[in-house]
Amino acid sequence: MDQLKPSSVNSCPLTALTFLQRAAVVYGDCPSLIYNSTTYTWSQTHFRCLRAASAIASLGFSSGAVVSVVAPNIPAMYELQFAVPMAGCVLNNINIRLDARTISLILRHSESKAVFVDSHLHSVVLESVSLLPPDAPRPELILITDEDDYIDDRRDFATTYEEMLQSGSEDFEWVVPASEWDPMTLNYTSGTTSSPKGVIHSHRSLFIITLDSLINWSVPKQPVYLWTLPMFHSNGWSYTWGMAAVGGVNICLRRFDAGAVYDAIGNHKVTHMCGAPVILTMLANYPRAAQLRSPVEFMTGGAPPPPQVVLRTEALGFLISHGYGMTEVAGVIVSCAWKPNWSKLPAAERAKLKARQGVRTLGLTAVDVVDPENGRSVKRDGVTMGEIVVRGGTLMLGYLKNPAATAKCMREDGWLYTGDVGVMHPDGYLEIKDRSKDIIISGGENVSSVEVESVLYSNPVVNEAAVVARPDEYWGETPCAFLSLKEGVSPKPPEGEMIEFCRERLPHYMVPKTVVFMAELPKTATGKVQKYALRDIANKMGTLSAASRM
Repeated sequence: MDQLKPSSVNSCPLTALTFLQRAAVVYGDCPSLIYNSTTYTWSQTHFRCLRAASAIASLGFSSGAVVSVVAPNIPAMYELQFAVPMAGCVLNNINIRLDARTISLILRHSESKAVFVDSHLHSVVLESVSLLPPDAPRPELILITDEDDYIDDRRDFATTYEEMLQSGSEDFEWVVPASEWDPMTLNYTSGTTSSPKGVIHSHRSLFIITLDSLINWSVPKQPVYLWTLPMFHSNGWSYTWGMAAVGGVNICLRRFDAGAVYDAIGNHKVTHMCGAPVILTMLANYPRAAQLRSPVEFMTGGAPPPPQVVLRTEALGFLISHGYGMTEVAGVIVSCAWKPNWSKLPAAERAKLKARQGVRTLGLTAVDVVDPENGRSVKRDGVTMGEIVVRGGTLMLGYLKNPAATAKCMREDGWLYTGDVGVMHPDGYLEIKDRSKDIIISGGENVSSVEVESVLYSNPVVNEAAVVARPDEYWGETPCAFLSLKEGVSPKPPEGEMIEFCRERLPHYMVPKTVVFMAELPKTATGKVQKYALRDIANKMGTLSAASRM
């Protein structure tokens, strides 16, 4: 049989774009997207994406040109996840909370040829373009207007999104990739570090992660999906294309508001939603939160959800699944696959199990926890920490124009080194302990900030908790806790009271020596706490002396 080889019949390039074509055939008359008073069917969404792709292609960009989008979860944003790559371009979603300087750096680094701009964000994008060097090409700007928007001065914009659609053709023959390894998306890392990198994903990796994510979460046909996760965050963990694959209904919200989320769940009979643990915290602590009429599946990721938050939200009717992923792997690649006998355990024990990241999804080839110095697997004892490494078909092609950073994480030993610190339990389930840069080394002991945060979240007055290192003249560094309190908590508890709360529940070396109260912790647009910003604050507080230590 060695004479048999791949042919054009059996080696068609894999691409998630084909899911839209199928949705138009199978679910054509079914709702695809609901936003305020606007409702589209899958047939309409298919035609709108073809028109947009046709119009983008008519701009004359070369194959593989980068086209950027700066927009929240609105219909145009969803359509452009298909339309840009259907035009043969590379899609670059930009975090809408970035400042003009950072957006300008991204536009220059990516050599973006066009930018679709939400009208509410036009000022920051215009400023970012003005910051480009005089000799740098200016991208073409297309304005996305909302239902009731009106911008008098549109001189800087070539056209509007809706006008562009009118010029496009729904008979457009969209551009099939020549190879499934061709780039499809360019996403810049979320900003929890000070130097975001451009992650390039192929049509192949996004096809695999999309199907993998649907299987992993057991998403049924025609779910009702509420967009509380920004689409610009790793393309909504691939559920942008995934909802087309299963003919789901996309419920779009321009911004996150706990009250609006509860209203949308009730009005549209939402079945699924995703978001960072901070979203769970906001839903759990919403003053008017009430028991859901029917359960809602909630996939969370980005950080381990504190068990107490899992308990609170599940009591309201949310069914929590925890996944692990990163921009470099395009979506969820490790999840806490639930075993039937675990359902018989007490609620607190179930919550602890759900806070673990779990096992690899079907689309990932392998995951391990290794000693970063020698690459050997650590003991499967749930205690020995090492770096989490992964390999498989969902991984990125690499970082744009950054071979050194690519080689640093995608090593010759066949693993992508994630920079996350974890342990492997005896049952083969993975648990994240921290980012490597967030581990606190106090007196030679490794302190997991995640474990300390989990204890702080169990305090009934705590809304948010984050722990970083503060310099200490005796121990080298010690834990410093930053807390925000639940609405209505007054007066603020003394610092010593919070320290004593931890002392009763943690080994002495893990107890925070400093507690700082804030109205709100600094976060990225995807809900991740910006620990580098908190570390800056802790460092500016100076070295903790023995005399001042509580």
